[in-house]
Amino acid sequence: MALIISNAVSIPDDEIDLPAIRAQGAGGQNVNKVSSAIHLRFDIQASSLPEFYKYELLKLKDKRINKEGVIVIKAQQFRTQEKNREDALNRLQELVKGVAVVQKARKATKPTKGSKTRRLDGKSHRGKVKALRKKILD
Repeated sequence: MALIISNAVSIPDDEIDLPAIRAQGAGGQNVNKVSSAIHLRFDIQASSLPEFYKYELLKLKDKRINKEGVIVIKAQQFRTQEKNREDALNRLQELVKGVAVVQKARKATKPTKGSKTRRLDGKSHRGKVKALRKKILD
């Protein structure tokens, strides 16, 4: 079964490495015995993703992507290995889906004449209010 990104794009299971590790933090004896955390590793360069996705992922400034171009996600939120595996795969899916959304270019705009006059009127009004607070000199 593959991880579905969109209608045309999916990641085969053999490209995602999902070893189980011991979770960190409090949990008593159970945390020391059971490997319930998941350490997901996904090599962007060696994957079957389209070049657009690879380029956008490698361009990201994300702490989960190391210098070698490998996405590393550690999932240890839940007590069971299955839920942590599902969580890690969902997080990978969201990361890859996120690069597919192209941001709309911002158009530079100038303030209108009316907004300029309103701003200046407001500034002069505030100045008058503050001037009234001053002490009166004789």
